[in-house]
Amino acid sequence: MSISSTYFPNEPTAPIIKTSEFPGEKSKADIKSLNKVFDSRSAYFVSDYEKSVGNYLVDSDGNTYLDVYAQIASIPLGYNNPALIEVAKSDKMIRAIVDRPALGNFPGKDTEEIISEILKIAPKGQDKVWSGLSGADANELAFKAAFFWYQSKKRGYSTPFSNEENVSVMEGQAPGSPELAILSFRRAFHGRLFASGSTTSSKPIHKLDLPSFNWPKADYPSYKYPLDQNEEYNKEEDKRCLAIVDELFKTWKVPIAGLLVEPIQSEGGDNHGSAEFFQGLRDITLKYGALLIIDEVQTGVGATGTLWAHDHFNLSPLPDIVTFSKKFQSAGYYFHDPEIIPNQPYRQFNTWCGDPARIILAGAIGKEVLKHDLPALNKKVGAYLFGKLEALQKKYPKYLQQLRGKDRGTFIAWSLDDAAARNKFLADMKTVGVNIGGCAEESVRLRPTLVFEEKHADILVDAIDKVLSSY
Repeated sequence: MSISSTYFPNEPTAPIIKTSEFPGEKSKADIKSLNKVFDSRSAYFVSDYEKSVGNYLVDSDGNTYLDVYAQIASIPLGYNNPALIEVAKSDKMIRAIVDRPALGNFPGKDTEEIISEILKIAPKGQDKVWSGLSGADANELAFKAAFFWYQSKKRGYSTPFSNEENVSVMEGQAPGSPELAILSFRRAFHGRLFASGSTTSSKPIHKLDLPSFNWPKADYPSYKYPLDQNEEYNKEEDKRCLAIVDELFKTWKVPIAGLLVEPIQSEGGDNHGSAEFFQGLRDITLKYGALLIIDEVQTGVGATGTLWAHDHFNLSPLPDIVTFSKKFQSAGYYFHDPEIIPNQPYRQFNTWCGDPARIILAGAIGKEVLKHDLPALNKKVGAYLFGKLEALQKKYPKYLQQLRGKDRGTFIAWSLDDAAARNKFLADMKTVGVNIGGCAEESVRLRPTLVFEEKHADILVDAIDKVLSSY
């Protein structure tokens, strides 16, 4: 029996479509009603999560979609997964929810145990974790860690703060509030808070009217596909982008304490970087004494056929910080250098220091991922799906341009001519029972669960074929 069938013996065998419009009449009414108390303008439809199961998402009109978007890549093991429901009903979870502790001051006697569970699925070499509340929060916490680390290196880890630092920081002035920067990349998405928003560069709507730190942005490689037919061009693209990064470190007006990068730029268009490019980034951060922060919020926990996407790069030395969220249903960052821990308590701190309930759930997710070797399943299914999509690309080259994500599990994307063509395709896929998402302006991205199997891939490919055959 397949893993998906083991979890979901009653999972639908195909999509079920009951309406001719999307959203349907019931969903439209629900969205309108919801808008009285919540901004529902971005809602695609209203979901019925009680009826959703496995890889299928049901809306309030009763439409049952094969879901290859999975709540923007954040459902790891399918809807209503019984293993996670069992954990959710546990006494440990009830205590974590009802008596949510301020972990920094009053950790529970089970705190070490629940944190140890998420360390079992940590990236290679990372043996410490700091917990947060969301992907954006995880990145902002990583920025703080990088700045604290950078200044401690200058000052001396055990050197106390000077009186001048203590006085000036209260006025937002140097030396207590130093001028430092995080280097990120154009087309990146790292969150929508103030500092994370400053490193985000995917769409204007993500950050319009938001004050921003003036931090440097480098070019991320723009490869030509297929990769094996464009090796020389792509190598030159790596060199060009690495030269920009090196130049920014040399010339930026303030010191750069950390470099933040996604293994695959997701929201910005599923833009890939090679192992050579990422090793080049690692070398540059070592050269200039900065931390390498890998943002695995969307790529982490098995989505690319390995536990963590940067595993594909075999970086040496390992990244300094790896941020996580989404499929882990928790958030924070992993690290290994004890000097990344601030030199005094209460510096990296807030009331809850994360959420024990979510850490418990993350540990349960990790347990299932390892138990069933879901990265290996993802790798196998991704190769099968990519082969099917390559065949479709030959049939419909206009609508499957720049097909990318080979050997990256089900983390697959392609492009259309423009935003209008892409948006029409996404809408038309609902008519054949598939909920699918986009990225950047003209691209389609696949983000299924980790229990998406070949039988689901066949349904997806048939649906794409049916839609494109009507164009």
